[in-house]
Amino acid sequence: MSVSLKGRSLLTWLDFSPEEIRHLLELSKKVKLQSKNGEVSRRFEGKTLAMLFEKRSTRTRCAFETAFGEEGGHPVFLSTSDIQLGGKESIEDTARILGRMFSAIQFRGFRQETVEILVKYSGVPVYNGLTDMYHPTQALADIMTLEESFGSCQGKTLAFVGDGRNNVARSLMVICAKLGVNFTVICPPELNPDKDLTDKCLTLAAVSAAKIVVTPDTSALAGANAVYTDVWTSMGEEDKKEERMRLLSPYQVNQKLMDKTGSGASIFLHCLPAVKGEEVTQDVIDGPQSRAWDQGENRKHTIKAIMLATL
Repeated sequence: MSVSLKGRSLLTWLDFSPEEIRHLLELSKKVKLQSKNGEVSRRFEGKTLAMLFEKRSTRTRCAFETAFGEEGGHPVFLSTSDIQLGGKESIEDTARILGRMFSAIQFRGFRQETVEILVKYSGVPVYNGLTDMYHPTQALADIMTLEESFGSCQGKTLAFVGDGRNNVARSLMVICAKLGVNFTVICPPELNPDKDLTDKCLTLAAVSAAKIVVTPDTSALAGANAVYTDVWTSMGEEDKKEERMRLLSPYQVNQKLMDKTGSGASIFLHCLPAVKGEEVTQDVIDGPQSRAWDQGENRKHTIKAIMLATL
């Protein structure tokens, strides 16, 4: 079956079929191979990308900017100090103008509603580079990294340890449920993923044969192929740091916790940036089981694939 995604936006993987996600994964692997082989092409020549940032970024900004620029396109970085995004000018009006000047828009910020408005009023593809609800480009890079280690992701088990409500955990739950990856969230009950999303993912998992588990018990790591964590205090929640430290300290990913998988072949994943000594110990993230740096690189290849498919 041929898959065409031209003109599509990416706000959350809930909007994409398993076949469409697989198409993007295979294109990501192809793009990475082209990069490793030193192939140079100009597939975005004559195209422009507006990059809107309410939140700071290393990997997301660098991935979008280099992926677009090295293909001959012109990315334009715009922070809230550069434009009137929702300030003096409404988001709707900003979207109307950007849609007339740019081939596509990337947004990284707070509200999911903002990317939805950008899609509705711009008329060009919009890419969610992170909101408080979802981080879809990260999740695609995570699955690509999982497949580089184990082959097909189907039937593998990915365990997320930490804040089960955050945008990374939510995005992983969706993409795993779509692709048949078993997904275990290990977190204190106060930080369980929200019930509406969990119920949606359980419905999707019934079709893909994935198992979705939410538990406070770290013994659920047994048999996991990958152990994933993220910072305990997300951007915008700095005032909750003490509470997060109290709730999540028992869930630090250290070697003792990694060993609960029962396999030295299991890998460690982290979306970065990491606070070494909090959610993960240095010996784990810098150790032989860590694939965090491959993940970071794969952000670029998956983002380039998403833009190639949609532009």
